Amino acid sequence: MSKSEPRVMQPGEMNFVPRFEYGAQAQVAVACGPDDGTALGCGYVRMTGAEIPWTIKYDEIVLVLEGSITIRTGSGDLTAGPQDSIWLPAGTELVYASENALLFYAIHPANLADTS
Repeated sequence: MSKSEPRVMQPGEMNFVPRFEYGAQAQVAVACGPDDGTALGCGYVRMTGAEIPWTIKYDEIVLVLEGSITIRTGSGDLTAGPQDSIWLPAGTELVYASENALLFYAIHPANLADTS
C-alpha cells in the first residue's frame, strides 16, 4: 500500500465518532493510520464525564489541547492540563478519567487500535 498525500487536518472539520462501548464518554476523529499506509496512528479525542478502563496494546502519547485528564495507573495517577503530555507504554493498565477534555494522541503500531 502506498502512503497517502500530505494534508492539513483541523479538529473542527473532522468527523468525531463514538469510541467502542464508551461512545457517550469518548468520541474519536482519526487523523492518520493504516488507511494512510503508515504504522503510526494519531487523531483527536473528545472526553466528557469519562471513566474508561483500558489496557494499552500499543505505545501511546496523549497531548492535552483543552481541559484536563487524569490517567490512573498501577504506578499512580497522571494528571495533565493544556500543553501537557503523558507517555503510556504498551501493556499499561489504566483508567482514562476526564470531565471535559480535547486530546491529541499518537499510537504505534496503529493496527492494534481497533482490537478489543
